[in-house]
Amino acid sequence: MKLSFKRGVFAVTFSTLLVGCGSPLTPEKTANEVREPEAATGFADKQAVTTERFMVAAANPHAVDAGYKVLKQGGNAIDAAIAVQAMLGLTEPQSSGIGGGAFILYWDQQEQRLYTVDARETAPMAATEELFLDDNGNAPRWIEAVVGGRSVGTPGLLKGLELAHQRWGSSDWADLFKDSIELAEQGFQVSPRLAKLVAMEINPGVTKMPVTKDYFFPNGKPLQTGDLLKNPEYAETLSLIAEQGADAFYHGPIAEKIVSAVKNSAVAPGVLSLSDLANYEAKVRQPVCDDYRQYKVCGMGPPSSGGLTTLQTLGVLENYDIPQMTVNGEQAAHLFTQASRLAYADRNQWIADPDFAEVPVAAMLNDEYLAERAGKINENDMGKAKPGLYLMPENQQDMAYERPNTSHISIVDNDGNVVSMTTSIEMGFGSTVMAGGFLLNNQLTDFSLVPMDGSVKIANRVEPGKRPRSSMAPTMVLNQQGDQVLHALGSPGGSRIINYVTQTVVGLLDWKLDMQQAINMGHVTNRNDYTSLEKGRPIAEHAKALRARGHEVRVIDLNSGLHGITINSDGTLTGGADPRREGQVKGE
Repeated sequence: MKLSFKRGVFAVTFSTLLVGCGSPLTPEKTANEVREPEAATGFADKQAVTTERFMVAAANPHAVDAGYKVLKQGGNAIDAAIAVQAMLGLTEPQSSGIGGGAFILYWDQQEQRLYTVDARETAPMAATEELFLDDNGNAPRWIEAVVGGRSVGTPGLLKGLELAHQRWGSSDWADLFKDSIELAEQGFQVSPRLAKLVAMEINPGVTKMPVTKDYFFPNGKPLQTGDLLKNPEYAETLSLIAEQGADAFYHGPIAEKIVSAVKNSAVAPGVLSLSDLANYEAKVRQPVCDDYRQYKVCGMGPPSSGGLTTLQTLGVLENYDIPQMTVNGEQAAHLFTQASRLAYADRNQWIADPDFAEVPVAAMLNDEYLAERAGKINENDMGKAKPGLYLMPENQQDMAYERPNTSHISIVDNDGNVVSMTTSIEMGFGSTVMAGGFLLNNQLTDFSLVPMDGSVKIANRVEPGKRPRSSMAPTMVLNQQGDQVLHALGSPGGSRIINYVTQTVVGLLDWKLDMQQAINMGHVTNRNDYTSLEKGRPIAEHAKALRARGHEVRVIDLNSGLHGITINSDGTLTGGADPRREGQVKGE
């Protein structure tokens, strides 16, 4: 792995890097309670789609249709992303929406340059380091942290989309909301997935919040597949945004509704203010890129941990001959889990909002360092990996409740511009606080809920105006020269996103699978805790062999939502949608 900005590990200054937590509620003690995946809703075989001019892959057919229509009418990838997102907020409200945030990768084909937009939520200015602690200084159980106004960060999505549209969009802003406004007014048929997730009560806050309960449990009964669901309040909200731009969300009646809903939440009222909304700004940041074999892999830099942790995992794996190993075989699965352990150990120690903490990007991607890390892998499971680098405490890590619900959009337009955008309200149904016809996020639980370990402060602690660390990993793979996009992909899945995306990249680059085949592979994950194998998939057959190597193995549902597009050498496009969800690929 070679990258021009790399420096030797010893050349990096670590003076402001901050470390872990030793709270009574540790990640190990809460793994079963906190970090299992969102309930699965089935697996449907899907075939790769190939088109010639443009393509959109997203999590709901209505959203795909909205993006397809924009592209067909001559809009570009940014325009289509806005239309897709507006529709997802209506038809897949549990996963993303204007009450949340996003990370956007945008490839400008004319400039042959990759940009990234940080539309991550921020902590309210009235938030303190002790936001989630009780009177005895203890962190709450996840459900007590997630539900209610306290967990709501300042939404960033619309500011991010507007920034992208102002710089790169080509269609009229107002036109991009028309289909969503119309469908919200007329109603749409509830999808099987939405109905199942409502009935499962994956977020018990849904039934604790009166407005949210009335929407998802009309007349006291959960929505059923095929029910006609109207959302006139969301239509009204989108109409104002379409007419007045993002300012209509961050000022005036919509902002007042949001703040009122947060501060008057039936559970855990929050501290979000009108000034928090008025002062929010999205940011254009530098992508993080590194070589992997003969390719260049790029992702979102901090405050996302997705890009760096993906690149670190790949950087360790590059020391092994993965291409010659059996596709998704036991040896490859073992190496993947060990590389992931090492990368997650660094992630939890170092990555936070770079405006508040120095993140050692160059050191984390240093060739010699990653080769040294790879040398710690042997034929048996290494157990809990320690963070690497130097002069580090050995046993502190932070604690955050990063829940596995989100959505991913991949788009290629007729001019070759590409969007890879991961968007989220965090937990399924977010904080369950609803305002203006949309759900608000619970992203503040992505901070470490305890701010200190003894006298040492944690990098990813709550601070006013700070962005919480995320695992969202929108990714693009470029050729080695960095002047052509080959693949665009990403996934939901909470802290497992990184594993889902990295494994898919390995399938594409090392095993030469097409996008759908790579997405279809049975999942293996390890977040420096235990090895998960996807239930019902061939990879689960490795459980016995991996246990013999010392792995703690759990065979469970691993509910990703991968969407990806490949730009083939002849200019055609091949797309894939995750069979574990209801997404589609469409283009022409």
